[in-house]
Amino acid sequence: MEHEQTQKFLGEEKISKLMLKFSIPCVLSLLVSALYNIVDQIFIGNSELSALGNAATGVVFPIFIIAQAFAWCFGDGCAAYLNICQGKKDTKNATSAIGTGITITLISAVALMAIFYPLKTQLLTLFGASENSIGYAVEYFNWILTFFPLYMLSNMMNAVVRADGSPAWSMVSMVAGALTNIILDPVFIFGFKWGMTGAALATVIGQTVSFVITLVYFFRAKTFKLNAKSFIPNFKAFSGALQLGVSSFITQMTIVIISLVCNILLAKYGAMSQYGVDIPIAIIGIESKVFTVVINLVVGIVLGCQPIISYNMGAKKYDRVKELYRKILLCTVVIGLASTALFELAPRTVVGMFGQPTNIPNPEDYWVFGEKCFRIFLCLVTFTCIIKMTSIFFQAVGKPIRAVIASMIRDIVCFIPLIIIYPAVFGGVEAILYAAPSADFLAMIVATALTITFMKTLKANGAKSTEEVALKPSKAGVIITIAREHGSSGKQIGKLVAEKLGIPFYYKEMTALAAQESGLAQEFISDINKNSPEMLRSLYLSTDVVQQAILAQDKIIRKIADNGSCVIVGRAADYVLRNNKNVIRLFIYAPKEYKVKRVMEIYGDTAENAEKNVRRSDEARTVYYNNISGLHWGDAHNYDLLIDSSVGVDKCVELILQFVNN
Repeated sequence: MEHEQTQKFLGEEKISKLMLKFSIPCVLSLLVSALYNIVDQIFIGNSELSALGNAATGVVFPIFIIAQAFAWCFGDGCAAYLNICQGKKDTKNATSAIGTGITITLISAVALMAIFYPLKTQLLTLFGASENSIGYAVEYFNWILTFFPLYMLSNMMNAVVRADGSPAWSMVSMVAGALTNIILDPVFIFGFKWGMTGAALATVIGQTVSFVITLVYFFRAKTFKLNAKSFIPNFKAFSGALQLGVSSFITQMTIVIISLVCNILLAKYGAMSQYGVDIPIAIIGIESKVFTVVINLVVGIVLGCQPIISYNMGAKKYDRVKELYRKILLCTVVIGLASTALFELAPRTVVGMFGQPTNIPNPEDYWVFGEKCFRIFLCLVTFTCIIKMTSIFFQAVGKPIRAVIASMIRDIVCFIPLIIIYPAVFGGVEAILYAAPSADFLAMIVATALTITFMKTLKANGAKSTEEVALKPSKAGVIITIAREHGSSGKQIGKLVAEKLGIPFYYKEMTALAAQESGLAQEFISDINKNSPEMLRSLYLSTDVVQQAILAQDKIIRKIADNGSCVIVGRAADYVLRNNKNVIRLFIYAPKEYKVKRVMEIYGDTAENAEKNVRRSDEARTVYYNNISGLHWGDAHNYDLLIDSSVGVDKCVELILQFVNN
C-alpha cells in the first residue's frame, strides 16, 4: 500500500513540489561533503601560510581522491549489493559482503599508507609541489595519511548506512564532521599557531567524529547484523558488491588523472613563466574547490530528482519527464550563469576568500593569474553544469551509455588532450586555461545532440507499452528454469514443455510484471543484459537504474515460483531460485553451426551476422549472469540437466519430461 502511494505521489504530485522535497536533502548533503575540501584551504590561505599553504593543499587533494575512489568503490558496491539482497531476503550474503567490504577497505588503507609514506616527497612533487611548498605539503600529508583508515572506513560505511534506509544518520555524520573541522581550524591554525599541522589535525579529527557516528549506527543497523565472522573475507559474496562499485571507482580515478595531468603541466609551464610553479598550483587548487561547490549544487538537484525521473519514464508519463528536464535545466542554467557572473565580474573577491599572497615574491602575479583562471578557465561553467546534469538525467531514464558518453566526452576525450596540446602549440602556462572552455564547448555539442535525439524519439521509439499482465493460475509442483545459448531453441523447448505439463510459461511476461513492479519501462528491463557495448557491460550493469530493474525482476521471479508450478526461461532464474527445493535447473546448448543456422532461419540474418549475433548475445548473457550471481554462466555445476538441442526440439522435450517425471 505504501509502495502504491509513493508511486502515485511520484506520478501525480506537482513537479516543482517533488523537486523541492527530493533535491534539497541531496544538495545539502553534497555541499557538506564539499566543506571538507574547502574549509582548510580558506583558513590556510588567510593565515601566515598564505599562497604556499594553498599550493600545498592543492597537491595533496588528488591523493584524497585516490583514497576516496577505493572507499566509494567498496561502499557503493556494498550498498547496492545490500539493496539487492534485501529484495531477495538474503541477509547472510549481504552481511558477509559488508563485513568483507570493511576488511578490504581497511587493508586497502594500510596498503596505500605503506606505498605513499616512503614515496611521499616524490609523489607530492609529481602532483606539482615546488621547493617552496613541498615542506608544507609533506607536513599536511603526514597527518592526513596517518588517518587514512578512518577516512576511508567512514566513506565506505556511510554509503551502507544510506542503503540501509538511514540517510538522515549519514547526513548527521557528515555534518558533525564538517562542523568539527570548521570549529577546530581557526583554533589550531590561529589560536595554537600550529600551521599546516593544525589544519591537518582539524581535518582528521572531523573525519574521526564522522567515523565514530557511523560506527555507532552499525551496532543498530536495520537489515544486517555484523559479528566477528562477518569480517573474515568472503570473496564470493564480495565479488558481486565489487562489480557494482566499479562505476564509482572509475568516476573518482578520472578526477585523479585530470588533477595529475593538470598539476604536472601547470608546474612545468609555470616554471617557465613569470608566475613560477606555486602561483598556478595554488590558484587552480582554489578554482577546483570553488568549482566543486558549483557542480555539487547541480548534481544535488538532478540526483535528488532521479527517482522521480525514473518512475515517470517507466510509467510512460513522457510529458512529466520533459517537464522535469526543463525545470532541472532551468535550475542548472541559473546556477551556471550566476556562477559565471561572479567569476567574470569579481574574480579577485573569490580568490581573496582564500587569503592574501603574503609569502610569494610578487603578489600581483598571484592576483593576475587568479583573474585569468576564473575568467577563462570557468567562462563556460554553465556548459559544464549542463553536461553533468545531462549525464545523470540519461542514467535516470535508463540510458546509461548516453550517460557515459556525456560524462566522458568532456573530461577524458576533450579536456586531457587539450591541456597537453594547447601549451605545446601556443606556448605558456596561460594556454592551459583555454582547454577547459574548449572542452566544454565540444562536449556541449555532443550532449545537446544526445538530448535532442532522445527527446525526439521519446514517444515514437521509447519504451513499449507495458502489458497489463497477472500471474497465471497454477498448482503446487515443480518449477523448471531454462538457461539457454542464443539460437539453441531454448525458448521453444521451454514453451513446449510447459504445454505438455499443462503449467504456465513465463518469458516476456516476467519483464511485463517487473515493469509493473518497478515503474520502469518493459523494453528497458527486457534489454538490460544486452543494451551496452561489450567493454561497458559490467559498468552498465552496476548503474543504479539497472540494479533497480534487476531487483524488481528477481522479486517477480520469486513471486512466480511462489504461485506454483511453471516454466521460466532466462533471467538467471536458476540463481534467483537457488534456495527453492522444488526447482529443476536446465541449460540448453548447441554446436555453433546449429545455432548460426537457427538464427539465420528465424531472423533472416546472413551467416556472418548470425555468427556475430550468437557470440554477442551469449557474451552478454555471460556477463549478466556472472555479474548478479558471482558464478559462471553455463557451468555444469549450476544446473541439474544440460541438453544439446542439436538432437532435435522434440527429443529435448522428451528428455526433459522424462527427467521431471523421474
